[in-house]
Amino acid sequence: MLEQEWLGAQNKIGIDIWRNKYKNDGETFDAWVERISGHNKDVAQLIREQKFLFGGRILANRGLEYAGKKITLSNCYVMTPPEDNIESIFDRAGKLARTYSYGGGCGIDISGLSPRGAHINNAAKETSGSISFMTLYSLVTELIGQNGRRGALMISIDCSHPDVLDFIKLKTDLEKVTKANISVRLSNEFMDAVKEHKPYRLHYTRKETGQTIENEINAAEMFHLIAETNWDYAEPGALFWDRISSWNLLSHTPEFSYAGVNPCAEEPLPAGGSCLLGSMNLANFVKDPFTDHAAFDYEEFKRCVGIAVRALNDVLEEGLPLHPLKEQQESVSQWRQIGLGIMGLADLLIKLGVTYGTSEAVRLCHNIGFAMADTAIATSALLAQEQGKFPKCDTAAIMSTPYFKANTTPATAELVKQFGLRNSQLLTIAPTGTLSTMLGISGGIEPIYANFYERKTESLHAADVYYKIYTPIVEKFMKNHNIKDDSKLPEYFVTAMTLDYKQRLAMQGAWQKHIDASISSTVNVPNSFTVKDTEDMYMLAYESGCKGVTMFRDGCKRAPILDTDATKHTTPAAGEGLARGEIVSVTDDVVGKKKKLMTGCGSLHCVAFFDPTNGALLEAFLSKGSTGGCNNFMIGLSRMISVTARAGVDIYTIVDQLNSTGNCPSYSVRRATRGDTSKGSCCPMAVGNALLEMYNEVQAEIAQREEATHNAPVVKVSAKPKAVAKVKESMFCPQCGEPLTFEGGCNICKSCGWSKCY
Repeated sequence: MLEQEWLGAQNKIGIDIWRNKYKNDGETFDAWVERISGHNKDVAQLIREQKFLFGGRILANRGLEYAGKKITLSNCYVMTPPEDNIESIFDRAGKLARTYSYGGGCGIDISGLSPRGAHINNAAKETSGSISFMTLYSLVTELIGQNGRRGALMISIDCSHPDVLDFIKLKTDLEKVTKANISVRLSNEFMDAVKEHKPYRLHYTRKETGQTIENEINAAEMFHLIAETNWDYAEPGALFWDRISSWNLLSHTPEFSYAGVNPCAEEPLPAGGSCLLGSMNLANFVKDPFTDHAAFDYEEFKRCVGIAVRALNDVLEEGLPLHPLKEQQESVSQWRQIGLGIMGLADLLIKLGVTYGTSEAVRLCHNIGFAMADTAIATSALLAQEQGKFPKCDTAAIMSTPYFKANTTPATAELVKQFGLRNSQLLTIAPTGTLSTMLGISGGIEPIYANFYERKTESLHAADVYYKIYTPIVEKFMKNHNIKDDSKLPEYFVTAMTLDYKQRLAMQGAWQKHIDASISSTVNVPNSFTVKDTEDMYMLAYESGCKGVTMFRDGCKRAPILDTDATKHTTPAAGEGLARGEIVSVTDDVVGKKKKLMTGCGSLHCVAFFDPTNGALLEAFLSKGSTGGCNNFMIGLSRMISVTARAGVDIYTIVDQLNSTGNCPSYSVRRATRGDTSKGSCCPMAVGNALLEMYNEVQAEIAQREEATHNAPVVKVSAKPKAVAKVKESMFCPQCGEPLTFEGGCNICKSCGWSKCY
């Protein structure tokens, strides 16, 4: 079999993802399947049938350890929380760096660190607080590369910590802790205080000195602050910690406790724990899809779940010596967590003709979820019979947990009673952005983000031409039913932006009852969504039994409104009507702007010239305060910016490309030591931000001039008319420059398959 047969010859993005992310150099598709399946015929068959896929680290790395590569098969880890002393704090920074160097993401909880103002016995006399060290951990994440990208980090704090209010507000400054997600651990006590409008005590006792720092706050006001900040900045996330701690197989095991969560929050883990991921493709378990008698094949699904659990357990064993740190090896050996999840739920529902979020869909999720949980637990019990139970297994304690009782048949319970379990954690629903994009299906438990996406072609046209690319399941349905117009689709073709958040949470809550770990999922809401709506959504998520909730409002300050109507918002650009290869000439009546930037290795002077009529960027000149390689590089960069702008490329596209250039170590070091660098993490990014600032200044001046002349537009006669390019008003892909979507708790590019979560 060839990859074109596996993914479909027309699935260009899927083929590119497989070739660029997962295959090894010179490897054929068949050789790849053999490698990642561990030469297991059953596993290989599931992969070929697209019924199951391992997580990205396994797809890319399994088997390559024999080539001497320092790699891990686990996607993410939770670090041992730092103790309240400077040695431990910096020790964790070093361990973060080592874990990143192997390709793993990390979660770290800072609830054990002293709050700001606590007495300490050194030169400072008082600690700067737990929040101050978040910058250190973010900087480490920024500095350590992972094959062209940075590592992923989650920092969490308990809601009772005296620094929690500063923590919540931290990322309202878009320049702070830019390389970490943040989440607040919310207790039942806190949520009860919110509902009852009672005060809530923040407190911390420093072990070394016995000093207690405490403060009483209004719980409802703090809850409002969390909601408002998330509404406006997409962070912090909420972790319902008591639910996380109580709804799993180990909640009654005395010596077990969670230390934090991984970057996407679907894996709560003990200190040193790792998440080893794989996903079932629900869409490929439908018999007679798109018909009135379509049905989910439960027996085949349960058979495949059993194979997948065994496969992940095998990978866990293989990966034990590959973990970056000894404490990780020890934790994984003792607890043996795996994380089998799902993808393609939205495709499944469409094939069955069921509307996402309805009572019928919720019932179906309960049925599939129970079958998955019961089968996974039974398979782990059979593995315990064959290979022994995990070292910390307390069978009686496991069987007494509410989760176990709710998710097992009597037959499965009997197996566990006899043999125990091989794995302490079995199920999780991770972001599957890259995997699902490769296969052309919906990710995780997410609804379809959109029925279609706009693509741009510049070929054979004097101006940009936008056309529809339908989501694969939509395209299949339309071809199957000979539908030419997507407005004729049945009502069960709902999308992330059209669903009510209550429907969305009903689905997440249903799945959470059967998942012993957690779920990475995003509630996408429109720009009109209010702070009060956000509070209501958080409370409903809590009452629905979710372990956490992530919301992303269209148009929040981390991603401006994405407007698909090209006629409403336009960006001026030079060069409409230019033939291929032509550029606009620059006349003497341009508007000039200049800025002095501070980069990692000194000053950088940026001068830009704009069209006086429409403010389009025409030229840029860059000069560093020193000579040599960097200065010559800046001269070359300025020439490329200038020729690109004069060839008709709008400033947003140029800036997007400059912002995709990554991180410069000298820039990061100077920012950490002197704190005087310009916005960005390398010289090209600083230049891009400066160009955009100057462009906005010119646009404001033009607007003021037009208002002064009674809004009469100024007409400039020129040899070449000015083009109008579509504004890209979203977050953009660092790989291809196209807009990103935020789903499944992760930024995903639908054009090239890039994903922040790998």
